[in-house]
Amino acid sequence: MRILLTNDDGIESEGIRALRDVLDQDHDVWVFAPDGERSAMSHYITVKGPVRCSRVGPSATACSGSPADCVILAHLGAVPFSPEIVISGINRGPNLGSDIIYSGTAAAARQAALQGTPGIAVSLNAHEDPFHFENAAAFVSEHLAMLVRLWNEHHFININIPNSPIRHDEVEITTPCNRRYTDRLSRFNAPNGDEYFFVDGEPLAGDLLPGTDWHAVHSGVVSISPIFLNPVNHEDDEPYRSALFSRAGA
Repeated sequence: MRILLTNDDGIESEGIRALRDVLDQDHDVWVFAPDGERSAMSHYITVKGPVRCSRVGPSATACSGSPADCVILAHLGAVPFSPEIVISGINRGPNLGSDIIYSGTAAAARQAALQGTPGIAVSLNAHEDPFHFENAAAFVSEHLAMLVRLWNEHHFININIPNSPIRHDEVEITTPCNRRYTDRLSRFNAPNGDEYFFVDGEPLAGDLLPGTDWHAVHSGVVSISPIFLNPVNHEDDEPYRSALFSRAGA
């Protein structure tokens, strides 16, 4: 199978190397990834100005753009084959719930699916060493055919894998949890009068409802979430219609 690997942690990251090491044994693999950290870029694409690409190995290209840029450029011919599947990751840390909105890892898989190619985002549920990327890579390799079958043109696949030895039959189809963060603002006043702001924060506990991605990985189970490409509202839209018409008639 012709596989394109990308990520948002950068082409030198441990996660993408672990994937390549295991997938390269049985597949035609090309790594096309950002030349440095691009976490939390979401679906940013470069539309004004060039994207610089540099060959960094026999079948590896580093890109000055975003994860989504890498997928777009590969689709347009910047790599010597047409990918049959795009795998983004393995991300250093989970992408659960609303993380998916901000994640460059998820955006690359979404971009692949938008182009009609199976897109799979893979993240490791860990925040500090040791990161067991080899376990996550082994899961992807052993279940690649199944993951491709799960994909369809309406979704990309978002996978979160526990940072521990896993039984490969411990897998759950999940929905994204309701995940929030505490936002903190730090301010620095420069001598010239400019202000610099730094935003960070800590994740609050996600909802632990059975069936969510958070519940699965914190139960030691691999979470597989099909994520709609179309941001459709599945709720009853009648209350919105009623509010619209009542306001129009006010």
